[in-house]
Amino acid sequence: MRKITVLFLTVLIVLVGCGKEEEEQLPKMLHVELEITPELAKVNETVSFQAKVTYGDEIVTDADEVSFEIWREDKEESETIPVKHSQDGVYKLEETFKEEGTYYVYAHVTARNLHTMPKREFVIGAKN
Repeated sequence: MRKITVLFLTVLIVLVGCGKEEEEQLPKMLHVELEITPELAKVNETVSFQAKVTYGDEIVTDADEVSFEIWREDKEESETIPVKHSQDGVYKLEETFKEEGTYYVYAHVTARNLHTMPKREFVIGAKN
């Protein structure tokens, strides 16, 4: 009986150890938290775009590329503006807009051999 108990405990320890090893080997994900302040702005009011970049639990201060691509809903052309790291994994841009309308922004981020591009909407002037 004692040998069966020892064998059972040994197998259990090996299985638990393997489970922990698998958890540690899970790939980290590149995450970008895109914020726009304010999301409803007036013409010629400053709009702030911030992309907070993390890789797993790590704050990314050295991304290969961070840019904001901005366009108005009814226009085909867009403007892509590269930005540098500000602080604590945050990449910032401030812009003003001369025309009312619904706009979109992509944050293009490349870091740790991964690329992500979250998209958000914001409005200049009265919301239609």
